[in-house]
Amino acid sequence: MTTPEHHADVSGGWLRAATFGAMDGLVTNIALIAGVGGGGVGRQALVLTGVAGLVAGAISMGIGEYTSVRTQNDQVAAELDKERHELRVNPEGEADELVGMWTARGLPEPLARQVADVLKANPEQALRVHAQEELGVVPDELPSPLTAAVSSFGCFAVGAVVPLLPYLLGFDSLAAALLAGGAGLFAAGVLFARFTGRAWWRGGLWQLALGAAAAGATYVVGALIGVGVA
Repeated sequence: MTTPEHHADVSGGWLRAATFGAMDGLVTNIALIAGVGGGGVGRQALVLTGVAGLVAGAISMGIGEYTSVRTQNDQVAAELDKERHELRVNPEGEADELVGMWTARGLPEPLARQVADVLKANPEQALRVHAQEELGVVPDELPSPLTAAVSSFGCFAVGAVVPLLPYLLGFDSLAAALLAGGAGLFAAGVLFARFTGRAWWRGGLWQLALGAAAAGATYVVGALIGVGVA
């Protein structure tokens, strides 16, 4: 007897926030350290820059995610209130809307009409169905702003500390910091590929390439500005 497959939990707002947070932390601090290091500053300044980038970036990501998800949920709530009002004052018209959508997808009209009529007797279930059909959302499965904020904050901090590790362990080498950051990017790409079903090596190399491009660009800028200031 085969066991039924279960889908991954993609609701709640944590996965997108965690993914963006971790990758943003890695890329931001790798690029920041590469740019400042390219300018020729010493270890102490690099560590200060990296830590400041970590704290500022994590707070910014957390606040940004909270605000974004909260705004989206507020907008959905407003649309649900409109739909709830329409279901109360014009139930027949709302039922006709469902019938029209379902028959357009190939459902027989008598069956579509029967289901729509049953839903009229259950306003909350009708609201749920209308929200799914018209807005593409499930009212009781909206992402949590707090979950998104905490995920983004924590994962940004974890990603941002990776290129700092060599300096925190006592090494004074920009190359070691960039290698640590590159390893972190590849590992993050491999991990995220597991959520999407893509080849692990392709996900790792893709994230590594993106981070390397960002670090290369900021290193060149840092080197040019450092030479100019000197």
